[in-house]
Amino acid sequence: MAGTIDQAKMKFSRIVNSRSYTRFSQSQNPDGDSSRVVVKLSVEGEEEEMDGTEQGHVQRDEYMRSSVSAPLNMRRILVCVGVILTVFCVGLLSGYYVHRKSESPSCSLENSEVQENQDVNYASAPSMAWSDIVKLLNAKLSSENIQKKLSENYQRDRCAGSSGDNKLGETIHVLFKELKMHTWVDDHYVKLQYPSSSKPNKVWFGSDEIGSPKGFLAYSETGSKEGRVVYANYGELADLQTVQNEYKVNLNGSVVLMRTGKISLAQKVMNAAKMGAVAALIYPDQAVSEDTELYGHVHLGSGDPYTPGFPSFNHTQFPPVKSSGLPGILAQTITNKMAKKIIAKMEENVKSNDSNYKVGQETDKVTVAVNNNLVDTQIHNVFGVIKGYVDPDRYVVIGAQRDSLSWGYAKSTVGTTLLMELARAFTELKKDGFKPKRSIVFASWTAGDFGNVGVTEWLEGYLASLDRKAFTYISLDGVVTGNGSFRASASPLLHTLLQKTLKKVQDIWSSSTLLQKFGGSLSPLLTTMQMDDAAYPFLAFSGIPSVSFSFVSSQATTDYEYFGTDMDDKNTLDHVTSQKVVDLSLLAAQVAGQMALRLVHDHILKLDVTTYGNVITNHVNAIISRVDSLKPDKVDKIESLSTKWLNEAKGSFSRAAASLAIDIDESNLDDIEMCRIINNRIMKVEHNFLSPYVSMREIPFRHVFFGNGWQTATDLEKYLDDVHAQKASFDIDQVLNKFALLTWTIQSCANDLAGDIWSLDNQI
Repeated sequence: MAGTIDQAKMKFSRIVNSRSYTRFSQSQNPDGDSSRVVVKLSVEGEEEEMDGTEQGHVQRDEYMRSSVSAPLNMRRILVCVGVILTVFCVGLLSGYYVHRKSESPSCSLENSEVQENQDVNYASAPSMAWSDIVKLLNAKLSSENIQKKLSENYQRDRCAGSSGDNKLGETIHVLFKELKMHTWVDDHYVKLQYPSSSKPNKVWFGSDEIGSPKGFLAYSETGSKEGRVVYANYGELADLQTVQNEYKVNLNGSVVLMRTGKISLAQKVMNAAKMGAVAALIYPDQAVSEDTELYGHVHLGSGDPYTPGFPSFNHTQFPPVKSSGLPGILAQTITNKMAKKIIAKMEENVKSNDSNYKVGQETDKVTVAVNNNLVDTQIHNVFGVIKGYVDPDRYVVIGAQRDSLSWGYAKSTVGTTLLMELARAFTELKKDGFKPKRSIVFASWTAGDFGNVGVTEWLEGYLASLDRKAFTYISLDGVVTGNGSFRASASPLLHTLLQKTLKKVQDIWSSSTLLQKFGGSLSPLLTTMQMDDAAYPFLAFSGIPSVSFSFVSSQATTDYEYFGTDMDDKNTLDHVTSQKVVDLSLLAAQVAGQMALRLVHDHILKLDVTTYGNVITNHVNAIISRVDSLKPDKVDKIESLSTKWLNEAKGSFSRAAASLAIDIDESNLDDIEMCRIINNRIMKVEHNFLSPYVSMREIPFRHVFFGNGWQTATDLEKYLDDVHAQKASFDIDQVLNKFALLTWTIQSCANDLAGDIWSLDNQI
């Protein structure tokens, strides 16, 4: 009996230690998608050390004993098997629990490597209450630090790629390293345009030299052109059409003089080019001194215009093409004093009494000579990241431009200072126990004054993954340009978050919140995001929800009037803010900081999908109204145009958004994987409004609501308006194409938002 028991023990031991025993081990997925549990057989060295003789004796003895006492042994074997199965099940359940406990996604950010000693615990979640996080953030942000960094960062020589620009970039890089961030530098080789040092640009009226301005417009055509000079107010298309239609002046071959304001410099030059002008002259409006120089660019787009659609990495072969956003005419800035000289000479033979339009004789000729040089320049974007604890491969980007062609105090110095201050404050928050679920990337861009070159080249370089991983961009450019009001441009997905943030940030000079101070409602504070905004490429090119904001003067209706001039300095900003630059900067840091922290703190991303339903409804209703206004007796084939399917697509999106809200309410938000699935649905919304039916090379800003091109809802509305006003003929094929594009872009977004394929609502 004792021998039988010993044999049973030996058999149980061998079974437990044999190759059929499984164990669970966790290993990091190199692709960064998730941790995984690997079921492994025992390996060499774990096998029992038993030679063939011993095995033979055991097998033979077992066989002989089993022949003599089979019934007794059978019962004992069954007992052993039961014990084995019990142990196996307990082990299996324990392994499954460990697997579920540790399972969470991980990945590395672009251009970064996973550090072996990183302190990311993927199973951890933020333990701090939101109110405590806000209090800590406000305590960490320091007006003294902001004041110090503003002084250190305030310098004149910060042209993109210059020693001053590179030195500031290195300072930021060193700071990120000192803060124990994971840092990297993104290099690009771009073409920038500067005036010739030996052959200055010049302007003449007849044979009289008007002057040699130091300011310039990058990416102008070069050479010398002469033409009849016409003053056309702000250079809007309506201004140019007024000159041509009301004053009967053919603008073909003309030189158009315009002042700053209303629209961007690039838009002014492009409008002049569309009307056939050979050159454009732009001067700063009356707010600046008479001798103030003006700097800017003429690229109606963003990024390096000589590598459209491609990132300007070194040794990359690019096709010999230019961006369609280059106007192809001469363009030059002049001072206010120079502009007055030209207008005074025109008024000797003026045909107009309207101060906004000046039309002289055909003999009033102006000659413009532009001798700018294209320079191949290496630029550096600098990054630092605080990695998340649950979804490190999902991140919010906070960015600021650091370069400037002028002093750039309001445009770039303040934003760069706040970028550094927020990086410091967030790092200290983490030391005090805050564990962000998602990552926060701090980005210092350069070549912004040439048309968001640094930003766009980075987006072009990593477009294939950024739209799936970066869920928000917060711009710090120009966040303080005045005192008394507030203005913001944002994706509709961020409207709710921005409003709630303004409702929580306390005004420094009163007991009210910022939202209360500025009227109690966000809608009057919102403006459409413009192409020269650093957040625009994120939104309209990459499909990433973006926001930019600014404290502005109470009477401000346009951008800061000193941008692009040497009056964008400390003295001017101190004057327009009544010496409150530091305090307003602190408030701006609180707004940007709270938005970013909220986006990485909650289980579900604070991106409100329902707000896009309002945008879609407004555009669809506007289109339906315009179609209804077209009369069948005046518009051929209008009866074949139906708005039914476009209206159905609008309804599909609203239902999908409502369905998402229900899924969130009914989900266990402690389930990491479930939250990730829901957040992926939310993150795709903005990207899905990039039209898949147009070429990214031809129309880089493909967004159907906020982009630029024939694919936009706004363009369709304008076309129908022109048909109604008999400014354009009705082309049914063109309209049907636009309808189909808009309908299926909205419907496809709704389908993806609905989630699983069995949840799709494809009624149309």
